[in-house]
Parts: sequence; C-alpha cells; structure tokens
Amino acid sequence: MKKAKFIQVILIVLGISVSTMTFAQSRHNNGGGNGPVTPVQLGDVIINLGVGVGADYKGDDYNTGFGTKIAVEKALWQAGPGVITLGGEVGGSFSSGGYYGYDGYHSQTIIVAARAAWHYGWQVPGLDTYGGVSAGLGFHHYKYDQPTNYSHSSVIPAPGAFVGASYFVTPNFGFNAEAGYDITSVQIGLVFKLM
Repeated sequence: MKKAKFIQVILIVLGISVSTMTFAQSRHNNGGGNGPVTPVQLGDVIINLGVGVGADYKGDDYNTGFGTKIAVEKALWQAGPGVITLGGEVGGSFSSGGYYGYDGYHSQTIIVAARAAWHYGWQVPGLDTYGGVSAGLGFHHYKYDQPTNYSHSSVIPAPGAFVGASYFVTPNFGFNAEAGYDITSVQIGLVFKLM
C-alpha cells in the first residue's frame, strides 16, 4: 500500500516536472515553428540505463529494494506526430530484509524482456516523452535464514508498463527518468542516441 502511494507521488512529480519544463522551454522557443520538435526520429537507436527502486515481484515485500535496468530501442514506425520504438531490456530488482518474521531474507528477480514505446517530443527542443509496455521472463530467487533455512527459485512471467521522459543536452546524450511497473518502479539515469 505504501509502495503504491509512493509510485503515485513520483508519477505526479514527474508529470509536473515535464509540464513545467515544457512551458518554460516553449516560452524561450519563440513559437518554435510548426509541429513538434523531437530528438527521436525514424531509424534512431536509443539506449537508456538507470537505477532506482526495484519492482516488487511475486508479492515479496521488497522494503524499497534496489533496481537497475538497461533498455535498447530502435525507432521503427511513424505514428501520428510521434514514433514507435521496439527493443529489449534487461535488469534486476534486489532486496534484503523487509519480509516480516524472516531473518536474513534476500530476494532478487532478473528480467529479460521485449519492450515497445511511443515517443513524442512536444515543442521543446531536446525533450522526449514516452509511454510503453514490456513482456518477458523473470528469474526469481529468494531465501531466508530464520525460522528455517530456506531457498526457492522460479521462472515467472514479467509484464510491465512504463512512462518516461528524456532531456537531451546534446544531440546524442541526455538524462532520463522512468516510472511504472517494469523491472524498476522509479528510476533515473542516462540516455544515449545512436543515429
């Protein structure tokens, strides 16, 4: 319950931040011409990597665990004013402690997944906003020491959904933030573009 509220707050803050940046940049853009200015064009390859709060898989109480993810996408199709990317991602969510009544509790889930997203730049040079879905497999493992020594591994389905924003400070490098249920719940990191 606390984690769901935390994610909602982060999504609201992310939305307000993107709106504020959009308004501030558009005021300095002198109208910016007609239509959107987007750093993601057909044929571009986008690589983002980040760290943050790990997603809570298999109902384990992660106690705000650590998560990390790297995603690679290629812009393949024009879709209205934006582009659709397709690619893959790999990462993990890790936690120590937090599961009530179990001493030495550790949990980890390594995810390998495909992902697709729709990217749109608005009228802000350097800004890329996106939302998408993912689907893959998770290799889940947990163990604890007390009350008994126990360890368990399983392969689980790993669907996901996410929203994010990147701000490119150069044509090929920028900063990225992403939120949702997709390996991480909330993450910040770097983004690179290969043309």
